[in-house]
Amino acid sequence: MEVFFIASNKNNNQPINEQIKASHVLVIGPNGEQVGVKSIQDALTLANYAGLDLVMLNPNSEPPVCKVMDYNKYRYEKQKKEKDALKKQKANNSEVKEFRLSSVIDVGDFETKLRQVTKYLEKNDKIRLSIRFKGRQMAHTELGSEVLERFAQRLEDIAIIEQPAKLDGRNMTMLLAPKKEK
Repeated sequence: MEVFFIASNKNNNQPINEQIKASHVLVIGPNGEQVGVKSIQDALTLANYAGLDLVMLNPNSEPPVCKVMDYNKYRYEKQKKEKDALKKQKANNSEVKEFRLSSVIDVGDFETKLRQVTKYLEKNDKIRLSIRFKGRQMAHTELGSEVLERFAQRLEDIAIIEQPAKLDGRNMTMLLAPKKEK
């Protein structure tokens, strides 16, 4: 009496068990050892005897390559790896959020911007602070520099200065990055 385990294969294009249409396949055992070229019936019997699934890994080779494995565990680990890779990609590609300040910013506005910036730093986003000098404010760029330094000082426990305040034409910018947790 032959009993076959059928694993769900809804949104993956890898044929498993009875979905494999080839007549002969190269079988790889559950521990990675090469079993050899077998007929599909023999390969399915071998997988059934081990209590595992026969999964086609490479349908384009001659003969197609199949492995005896637990398909649900394989799929779970594959999804887990993809999720981890996506997390690492997001961590590496942290966004740069820009906040515009004024050289004559008031205390309330300063505190509001500080709270907003703190939220983004906690989400591991980088922050670009910029001040645009208008008209006669260009004569007192040191006021803008003081505002940026005061801002960075207030955030020194959660952020580091990645690029210090730099004047470029009428704009002064500073780049803050979140501190790495150890």
